[in-house]
Amino acid sequence: MRKLLTSTFAALIALGTSGVPNAVFAAGVPLAPHPGPAQSIAVRPAARAPVPLTSADLGAFMDGLFPYAIARAGIPGGAIVVVRNGSVLFVKGYGYSDVAAHAPVLPDRTMFRPGSVSKLFTWTAVMQQVEAGRIDLDADVNKYIDFTIPPAFGKPVTMRDLMTHTPGFDETIRDLIFDKAAQMYPLAGYLKKRMPSRIYPPGQVIAYSNYGATLAGYIVQRVSGEPFADYIARHILTPLRMNHSSFLQPLPRALEPLMSKGYADGASEPPTPFEFIEAAPAGAASTTVSDMAHFMLAYLQGGTYGGRSILKPATIRRMWTLQVAPAPGIIGFDLGFYQENRNGLTIVGHGGDTNAFHSDLHLIPSRGIGFYVTFNSPGTAGAVEKVRTEIFNEFLNRYFPYTPPVEKTVATAKRDAARVAGWYQSSRRTARALTLVYALGQTSVSALPNGEIEVAGLTNQADSPLRWREVGPLYYRQTDGQAHLRFNASSDGRVLSWATDLFNAVSVFQRVDGLKALGTLKIMLALFIAILAIELLVRLGAWIARRKLGLRLGVSGGESWVHLGARIGAVMFLITLGGWVALLSNDKILLSPSLVPMMIVLYVAGVVAVLGGVAMIAEAVLRIRNGPGGWLVKSGEIVVALAALYGIWLFSAFGLINFVTNF
Repeated sequence: MRKLLTSTFAALIALGTSGVPNAVFAAGVPLAPHPGPAQSIAVRPAARAPVPLTSADLGAFMDGLFPYAIARAGIPGGAIVVVRNGSVLFVKGYGYSDVAAHAPVLPDRTMFRPGSVSKLFTWTAVMQQVEAGRIDLDADVNKYIDFTIPPAFGKPVTMRDLMTHTPGFDETIRDLIFDKAAQMYPLAGYLKKRMPSRIYPPGQVIAYSNYGATLAGYIVQRVSGEPFADYIARHILTPLRMNHSSFLQPLPRALEPLMSKGYADGASEPPTPFEFIEAAPAGAASTTVSDMAHFMLAYLQGGTYGGRSILKPATIRRMWTLQVAPAPGIIGFDLGFYQENRNGLTIVGHGGDTNAFHSDLHLIPSRGIGFYVTFNSPGTAGAVEKVRTEIFNEFLNRYFPYTPPVEKTVATAKRDAARVAGWYQSSRRTARALTLVYALGQTSVSALPNGEIEVAGLTNQADSPLRWREVGPLYYRQTDGQAHLRFNASSDGRVLSWATDLFNAVSVFQRVDGLKALGTLKIMLALFIAILAIELLVRLGAWIARRKLGLRLGVSGGESWVHLGARIGAVMFLITLGGWVALLSNDKILLSPSLVPMMIVLYVAGVVAVLGGVAMIAEAVLRIRNGPGGWLVKSGEIVVALAALYGIWLFSAFGLINFVTNF
C-alpha cells in the first residue's frame, strides 16, 4: 500500500506534470504523484556573483552533473537542450536509448515522449484558432462539440477554464494509456465515454485535468476540420522544422527506429512497449530535444522561428499572463503554461510524464532562455522527480544566483500554526470511484512548539522535513529557502486549503475534517477491524462450546436469519476491506483489464457487507431487548452495532458500494 500511496496511480495517470507532489500523481500521474506531497528542492546559499552563461561553461557543468545524476538515480538515458537569444547554447544526450544494444542518446535523432509537455502544442493550436476567430476563450465549450458537457453550478465550462485547469472536473484515469494501438478509439468516443463529474464551479479551483486538455484538442479538430495529429503536424511541427516529431500513434515508419526505449522500472528491467496515449492532445507527442529547441525558440522570439510564424507576439504575451492563482501570492496558471518563478526570475513552463518518460520545459522570457530536459525512465523509486528538479535548480543557482529577501516572523505564529494544523487532500482526485486511495493519500500539517509548521512529505535534498515560518497572515516562508506556502481561509476565519510555490500549482490541498480526516480514519478503521475480529472470535468460541456441550443457540425463526446475516456481514466487511487493500496495492492489476471486473466483485461484496451490517444492528437491538445476557453482553452488542453503523457509513462515504467504473 505504501508504494501505491507514494505514487497514487502514477502509472495510470502518467500524463501528470512535473513538480506535482508524489501524493498527487507525480510519476507521473496519473495524477500527482501524491499520499503526502513529496518534492525535494536543493537549497544552497547563492554564489557571490553569477557565473557567465557560456556554451563552454554550461557544457562542462552539465557533463559533470548530468551523467552522475542519472547513474545515481538508475535512469538509462536522457537529453538536454538550452537555448538563448535565438540560438542553441547547449544540446547533448547522455546514457543509452537502448540499454541492451548500448545505443547512445543522440540529441538530434533520439525521440523521447514528453508527456504533458505535449499540452503546450495543444494550447498553441487553440490560440491559433483564437487568432483565426474560430474559438472564443470565454464561450461555452458546448458551442464547439457534438455532445454536451452537462450543466452544473450555474456556469458553463469555457476554453479559458480548460487552459487554466479550472473546469471543475474530477480526475479521469481509465483508458488514459494503452499498450496496443488496437485498444484505442476515436477522441470523440473517449470524451463521451469517460466524461468526468464536475465537482467544483468552473474557474475557481485548480485541479489538473488531462480530460480538459483532450477536450481542447478535440475542439481544435472540430473547428479546423483536420484530425488533431494532422493539424499539429501541418500548423506547428512543419513550420518549425520539427522533422523528428509527431503526435501519430504508432509512429510513422520512418521515425520508429529513432524512438528511445522506455524503462518504467529502471535500467535493470526490460523496456516497456510503446505507450499509446488515448488522451492524445494531453500527452501523445514524440520528439527530440533538438526539435524542442525550435519550439522554445519560436515562443521566445514572438512566435517565429526560421522566418515562419506560428503565433502573434501579442498572443504569446497573453498566454504568459496570470489567469488564476491557487492562493494570493502563490504562482498559478497562465494560459496553458504554469508559472515557475524562482531565483527572482519570471519563469513559465510545463512538465510531463508517461509511465516511462519524464520531461520538463522551462522558459525565462526576460533572458531569452529556454531549458528542456527529458529522461527515458522514472529511475529507482521515482528518483527522476528529484533529478529533473535539481538539474534545473542547479542551473539557476549557478548562472542566476539569488538571495531571498529577509521576512520577519509574525507575532501570531503559534496561534496560527494551531489553526492550520490538520489533514488536507489534493483537489485533483476522483469523486466517484477509488476515492479511498485519495483519502489514504491525505497529507498532514503539524504545528511545532516554536510556531513553525511542517507539511508531511515536503522534504529537502537530504529527505529531512522542510520547516515553514509565518511571515504574513497565514503566509509561510521556507526556513532555509525561498519557497512560500499560503493557507486560504473563509470570511469567518475557517482554514480551507493550502498551496505552495515549492512546486507547480496543479492543485490545491483542501482541508479534511471529521471522520474523513486521515488521522481519525486510521484510528476508526483499526477499532472497526478489531471489534469485528473480536466479535467473530467470540462467536466462534461460543459455537465450539455449544458443539462440545450439545447445546443449541436458543434463537429460532426470523431471529436465526438475522443471526446468520450478522455473521456474514462481519465476515464480508473484513473480506471486502482486505480485497480493496490488495487491489490498490497491486500496480500490475491497476494497469490491467482485470481491474474493472475485480472492482465489480468488490462492489457486490460491499453490498453484502452493508446488508450484513444492517443485520448486525438488528441483532443487537433484539439481544438488548430480549436477551439473553446481562449488562456486559448488552454493552458488547451496542459496541458491535456501532461498529456496523460505522462500516455502513465507511462503505457509503468512500464509494465502496456505488458500482461506478468510470474514473
